[in-house]
Amino acid sequence: MTIDSADLLNSILASLSRVECIAPEDIPNIELYMDQVTTFMDNKLRSSARYPEEDKILTKTMINNYTKNNLLPPPVKKKYSKEHVLLLIFIYYYKSILSISDIQTLLGPITDRFFQSDDEFNLESIYKEAFSMEGQQLEALKEDVIQKFKAAEQTFQDAPEESRDFLRKFSFICTLSFDVYVKKLLIEKMVDELN
Repeated sequence: MTIDSADLLNSILASLSRVECIAPEDIPNIELYMDQVTTFMDNKLRSSARYPEEDKILTKTMINNYTKNNLLPPPVKKKYSKEHVLLLIFIYYYKSILSISDIQTLLGPITDRFFQSDDEFNLESIYKEAFSMEGQQLEALKEDVIQKFKAAEQTFQDAPEESRDFLRKFSFICTLSFDVYVKKLLIEKMVDELN
């Protein structure tokens, strides 16, 4: 393993360590106007952006489109509740891997049954339960990334030396991409079964 490769792996693992879920107790218990919602989401999720200085985490247009597409219940008197923010967090994570219609299929029953529910089992409890596994998953993911990285470092032994490092990185990307591809197929199959 070259120094560059070690730096790459350490950088990836450091990035994974910065991945954070928004805790329900971090979300204000007061209703927020749209600008406050976008500012809150931007502050909490900025570290997960590919280009933190440029990427938009959530815009007014996005929120309006989510409402028009029935992904998000409309605000009450232009104010968004804590439950709206919880749904926006789910949407934020899903939108990079699922279509709008798949997100509707997945979140529709949750919203119908648990949005603005007075029951003890409500949207916030669903959110807490779903994200309670985050810490375990991140550690398992780090181990998986390390194994895939080590396997990729063993590829292209016979490649020209000037191309070997690039080809090993390419191999690593291919392995990670295949993992994402297969998991996306599984998620889509499960969403199809919800219909």
